[in-house]
Amino acid sequence: MKNKNKSKKKKLTILYTLLAILVVVVLVFFFGSRKEKIKHPSGSMISRAGDEQAQKIPMKKVTLFFLSESDNLLHPEEREIPESTINQEARVVVEELIKGSNSGRLNTLPAKTQVRQVFVTSDGTAYVDLSRDIIEASYYGSTGEMAAVYSIINSLTYNFSLIKKVFLLVEGNERETLGGHIDLSRPFVADYSLVAR
Repeated sequence: MKNKNKSKKKKLTILYTLLAILVVVVLVFFFGSRKEKIKHPSGSMISRAGDEQAQKIPMKKVTLFFLSESDNLLHPEEREIPESTINQEARVVVEELIKGSNSGRLNTLPAKTQVRQVFVTSDGTAYVDLSRDIIEASYYGSTGEMAAVYSIINSLTYNFSLIKKVFLLVEGNERETLGGHIDLSRPFVADYSLVAR
């Protein structure tokens, strides 16, 4: 009888010991792996690396031209854009024009206008393809339409020596005019007589 009790106690002791070891292993497995995950802040390292890379992108100054109500002339306004290819930089210049003036001058292009594509050829012609929102705006006569066209032309030719002429397209197609005053069937060269001195 005593031997049976001793044997039962031994078996229970072994069983409890095995259970305790199993509990410890399970705890180490679950909580130990969590601690390890916390030790590896890979997300924050990636975002920090992304922030550093964003800070290292070189910027360049460009000059945009916006209309002034006081004299109906285009006035220069400086911005900074990221350095890139000429096609991308020219696109950003037109997008900045669409965003409008930071100094209270009149916006020359409708805010809903989208830049579909900008492509500069080796002979110096820039093709600027805009969404149809540009023709759905009211230009208030030839002055407004001229300001819209030449804010683009002068901003591109002034900032990029490679660009000699600019051809405006709407939805990938040639247009006769934006609002009935300026002939769009030909490429434009800069006209700095429209710019305030």
